[in-house]
Amino acid sequence: MLVDYLERGVLAGAIAGIAYGAYMAFVANPLIGYMETLAEGGEHGEHAHEAGEHAHEAGEHAHAAGEHAHAVSEATTAAVSIGSGVLWGILLGGVLALGFYFLEPALPGRGNVKAYVLAGAGFFTVSVAPWLVLPPTAPGAEQAYDPTLRIAIYVGLIALGAVVAAASIYGFTRGSARSRPLGVVTAVVPIVALVAGTAIAAPTIVESGAMPADLV
Repeated sequence: MLVDYLERGVLAGAIAGIAYGAYMAFVANPLIGYMETLAEGGEHGEHAHEAGEHAHEAGEHAHAAGEHAHAVSEATTAAVSIGSGVLWGILLGGVLALGFYFLEPALPGRGNVKAYVLAGAGFFTVSVAPWLVLPPTAPGAEQAYDPTLRIAIYVGLIALGAVVAAASIYGFTRGSARSRPLGVVTAVVPIVALVAGTAIAAPTIVESGAMPADLV
């Protein structure tokens, strides 16, 4: 029985990991590289202009070598992105499969609805709750705290998100015993409280800087 859950979870995780890895390889990584190129271009523009004549003499050889290195770098980055996405998806799929095996009796709904509830709770715990305080960094933005502190905040927010998700599911189960609308309202209360609390009390983690004009 447990093996069946793990097989389905790992398969679903592998498929999701391939999709995520492909997105990182063909969309996110090129965009990040483009932004880094813009930033480096502004810093080295004057130096490149002063040394332009000397660079022109060796330009053809450097250009050919640069294209080859760039192609190898892109291929390696794409392979790493897709491979890590698959491994990460398999890991999360296995963890969710184990969680679903043990928590299925306590989850509301019937059949596949239980799996969707657990998947939603997992997404809220791992992604939504941390993003409320640690949003993705936009171009031109800088992190206000060092990585160690940000990791500690991230782990704490995951734990808080798990508590809120569990409270939401528990509230829906208890409230639905009286009426479905009451269950929905009871389930939403912890989520709204978390969103409002982080909006009011959360420190400024990301400092927005000037966005490059080429990205506007």
